[in-house]
Parts: sequence; C-alpha cells; structure tokens
Amino acid sequence: MMNVKISRRGILAGLGSAALASAQTPARHIERWGIYEASFPAGVGELTAVFRMGSREIRVRGFSDGGGTERIRFMPDSTGEWTFVTNHGARGSFQCVPAAPVNHGPVMVQDPRHFCYADGTPHISFGTTCYGWIHQSEELERRTLRSLRNSAFNKVRMCILPTESDPARRPFERDFNFDVTFFQNLDKRIQDLCDAGIQADLILFHPYDHLGYGNLPAELNRKYIRYVVARYAAYRNVWWSIANEYDLVQTKKQPEWDEFFRIVEESDPYGHLRSIHYSRVLYDYAKPWVTHLSLQSDHFEKTAQWQSEYGKPIVFDECKYEGNIEKRWGNLSGHEMMRRFWLGMASGAYVGHGETYHSADGAAWISKGGELLGESPKRIAFLKTIFEEAPAAGLEAVDHPYYPCIAKANSYYLYFFDLHQPAEYEFQLPENAGVFQADLLDPWEMTRTRLEGSYRGKFSLKLPARPYLAIRFRKSE
Repeated sequence: MMNVKISRRGILAGLGSAALASAQTPARHIERWGIYEASFPAGVGELTAVFRMGSREIRVRGFSDGGGTERIRFMPDSTGEWTFVTNHGARGSFQCVPAAPVNHGPVMVQDPRHFCYADGTPHISFGTTCYGWIHQSEELERRTLRSLRNSAFNKVRMCILPTESDPARRPFERDFNFDVTFFQNLDKRIQDLCDAGIQADLILFHPYDHLGYGNLPAELNRKYIRYVVARYAAYRNVWWSIANEYDLVQTKKQPEWDEFFRIVEESDPYGHLRSIHYSRVLYDYAKPWVTHLSLQSDHFEKTAQWQSEYGKPIVFDECKYEGNIEKRWGNLSGHEMMRRFWLGMASGAYVGHGETYHSADGAAWISKGGELLGESPKRIAFLKTIFEEAPAAGLEAVDHPYYPCIAKANSYYLYFFDLHQPAEYEFQLPENAGVFQADLLDPWEMTRTRLEGSYRGKFSLKLPARPYLAIRFRKSE
C-alpha cells in the first residue's frame, strides 16, 4: 500500500518500496505552473525522473531533503495528463488543470526590451534589494514579508549564501553538507513570495563572505548550484542571478562564471531568467546563456545604446540606494530615488530600489529587511500605477532631444521633465492619429490632473514650472 499526502501545492509524500518498484500514483489535480512534488526513500545514486505528455519529455533532477528522503519537483506547463518514471523505477501520473486567475506562470523575455509571463501577461518589473532577509529570525522574516506585501515591489533580489558572520540560518553544516532545515525555510519563503505575486531573484554567489563559503572547492560549488536548481526551478517565481558584484569575488575567475551559467541553464528544464550583477566590470551580456542585463549603474542615457548592443531587456537593479549612511552608494534622498525610477522607466528600462536606513532594532532593509522607512516606495507605487494604466504592450523609448519619453506610436506618450521646470513647452503629437487627452502628473505629490481640451499635431502647453513633473497623452476613445 502507498501512503499519500497532499499539500496546497500537490505534494506526494511517503511512497513505500512497493511504489518504487511498480505502483501507479493516483492522478492528482495540479494547476498549470503549479508544483507537483513526489518524495521517495533515499536510494543509491542520484534520483532523476522523466515527465511525459504525449511526445514531450522533460527530465528533472531530484534532491535530498534529509531524514532519508529524496524529492522530485516538477512545474507542468500544459494542461492534461502527465506521467512520470524515475530512474529507480517509480511511476506516477497527475492531471494538470487550468491555472488560477492570479497564476500567470513564470516570467520570460517577451521581446528585446520587455518581459512577460508565460500566459502573455506583461510583467513590468519593480524590484527591490533585500540581500539577507532569509537569514534572520522568524519574526524579522515575517515583518519583511508584510512590508513586501504592502509595497508595489514585484521582485526582490536575495542572497542564498549569508552576507553576515552570524546568520540565524546557514545553508551548510560545519562539514559543508547541506543543512536541509535552511532550505526547508527557504522553500516556505519563496512560496510566500509566490503567493504575494513577487519574483524571487536568487543570488547564488557574492563577495561578502564571512563564513568561508567563498573558498568552497570547485566541485562543491557545482554541487551547490545543481542542488539549488533542482530544488527551486519548479517555482514559477524564480529568477537566477549567478552573482552579486561578481567582479569583486576574488576566489573565482572569469571562466568559472561562464561555467556556472551553463550549469544553471542545463539543470533548469524551464528556462527561468538568468543574469549576473557586477561592480565595475560589465559581464559580457551578449553571451547566449544571459537573458537580460542586471546593471549597477545610473547611466540611464545609455539604455538605447545597450539595447542596441545586446538586444535584451535591461534592469538597473542597483542605481544606488535611498538612505543616510556614510557611503555614497547608500545616501540618496527619496526625491533622487524616485527620480531615478522615472528616468530609467522613461528610457525603456526597468529599475531596482534599495534602502539603507536603520530601524530601531538596527536592521537595514537592503541587508536584513524589516520595514520600509524611506519616502520613495510609495512614489514608486504611484509610478507603477502609471505604467499599469499604459498600453499593455508596445511601449518604446522615443529619441527625444531634450526629455525622456516612452510611447506607443499613435496612441500613448509619457514625457518626464526631470529636474527641468519649463513654464511652457511645445509638443509634437501625430497629426493624423486622432485627438489626445492630456494629464499633468506630479510624481512626488502622486497626483494626476486632467488638462482641459484635446490635442493633436504641434501645440504649446503652459506648465506649473516645478521640477519632476510629467505629461501623459492618451488617445481619446
């Protein structure tokens, strides 16, 4: 007999030895892009499984979860019956049903500039950085989750390896075997983010090592990557960041980063997004295993050049942070953080946020999480609503001589005046595309003001002569 348990993700647990030989797992209903999970007693050698639907075959790798248990996780991308067989002879099946309305699947590259979910819904990335939030106490992790749920951020950059000397949890035991309790907690946190509609941008390596993880033997690095991918590739909200500030990691050379990319690409059957973050030396983002640029820069004026050069979406993941610390990278004002989001988005790229303010208990958002204390997050939320109100697809930066402008030809134009404060400005809209309505947007005050009249062709508008304003033109219905 077979003892089967089902969780909210459709987890199968406790298959006995008879099941390993020949038993057929009863069909279960798993939503599209959900997670089917089967667990088995640990066997000899590596556990793998082949999932089939019709003529399609997808091979996945298993992973050890401690206590003599191995698991297989699989993310079905098509509705209908899936079957599987493991290399140990276990067989099973399940029925994949349509996804729930909030489940749009994993994020992928839509075109050379944009992202979308697997069902075609556009993904407009509004990210934040919270490196070590999963290495904290249960109470602090829950506070961080609450802050994320109440924010506009839909992606969080987070390190798997600790960035501090005394983390609450560690991925390796003292003998450098995997500590499965760490990864079991990470399972919960990635699922928490998924439930909140937030992408988990998982950073595999970084230079902020205090525990010796930067000096792991090459084979252990490879084992770690394969384990992480086997465990988390089935989560639809996962992105892979091979490293943060890879060029500051003194223990690794350039060929190793290429190898790590290849291991991730080969081990992930779903093709999740892959990139790498730098400090001073850009990685060659033209390499085929890179899906998008992850930049540490505020050179938004180079967006068009980089898009032309690499032909991939651009994310300014780190354009410095709002805060008040001594370091220049961590003491932007809320105004400046807001401004950089508008500049980046209006240039056709995506932008990431971070905060260095310390709360009463000493936690800073970028390092440990907790609460968002800055002035920029709610202004970033306002900007997000502006882009959610824009056409669902087709927004492109316009080569304007003076001010950033993003548009969908003949139907939508968004100008950002940045630090400039003209009292009057002459616009040029299409002459033969119909008439447009205009809204004056104040990014700091978070207001929209409809301007009287309708507009087409060349015309002048009187403006309030304040910095940071924007003008939006939308084609009249």
